[in-house]
Amino acid sequence: MQDVNTTTVTEFVLLGFSRFHKFQNFLFCAVLLAYITCVLGNIAIFVLIRVESSLHTPMYFFISTFTVLEIMFVSVTVPKLLAILIQTEKTISYFGCFIQLYVFNSLGQAECFLLSLMVFDRYLAITNPLRYSAIMTSQLCYELAVLPWLLGFTVSLFATVETFLLDYCGANKIDHFFCDLSALQNLACSDTFVSNIATIVATFISIILPFFAIVGFYIRIIYSVLKIKSNEGKTKAFSTCSSHLIVASLFYGSAIIVYVRPKGSHYDKFLALMYTVVTPLLNPFIYTFRNREVKNAVRKVTRRVIKT
Repeated sequence: MQDVNTTTVTEFVLLGFSRFHKFQNFLFCAVLLAYITCVLGNIAIFVLIRVESSLHTPMYFFISTFTVLEIMFVSVTVPKLLAILIQTEKTISYFGCFIQLYVFNSLGQAECFLLSLMVFDRYLAITNPLRYSAIMTSQLCYELAVLPWLLGFTVSLFATVETFLLDYCGANKIDHFFCDLSALQNLACSDTFVSNIATIVATFISIILPFFAIVGFYIRIIYSVLKIKSNEGKTKAFSTCSSHLIVASLFYGSAIIVYVRPKGSHYDKFLALMYTVVTPLLNPFIYTFRNREVKNAVRKVTRRVIKT
């Protein structure tokens, strides 16, 4: 018998938060404000790190890389969310949906790898302070910074391709505000076993492994800090990790709940708001208000601007 292509879907409908009709305008204003604040805040931190010489250290280099990732990460989903909040037309093209899926997952997984890399940097600085500068050279920092991007765009490729190869025969309404793996797999009319396995493997590599790496590094960091005799030394060591710990906790807390279950649930889109809107919004403030070096750098740059 001749094989027939059963894929008839040419576009998907993103339902988003359409059930909450009365709150569409409020959600639009809140998300738009959060998006603008997030983008401007991360740009400000990136520029500050670039122009202030006192922040030209490996830790702030990785933070500047993280700010670039954050801007790209929120820009993949939030503009489309804003569009479907105010438009009656809530569709996204078939290929556009999978492009968004791939880029979103790649950047999200790159963030996971980068967060684990950032705590590795803090681990070296605290446990091996005398050799830290010799180990973390500029060249090594650039090489390490590229690694999360390569891993993210490679690991997410397999699950995306397997989901793209599924047959979509009619149902095209996605109960989410962006194209996500579990939401698309639930719409498929062909066997999703391989796609689910690919998703589980990608989740394990990009979320679970970095999470346990972060936990392991922090255990070693805490053990090393507790051996410091002076209270001032302990406080200084912990202060360099506190911002990263808060950011990692917020990001992984919601991401693990969503992605350790391939099939997903109705509440995933609400949890997704945490790591696509709320967490990126808070990150610039966390790195600014909880970091003495950043605040001092802001004062220095402000004085220079006023003098000129």
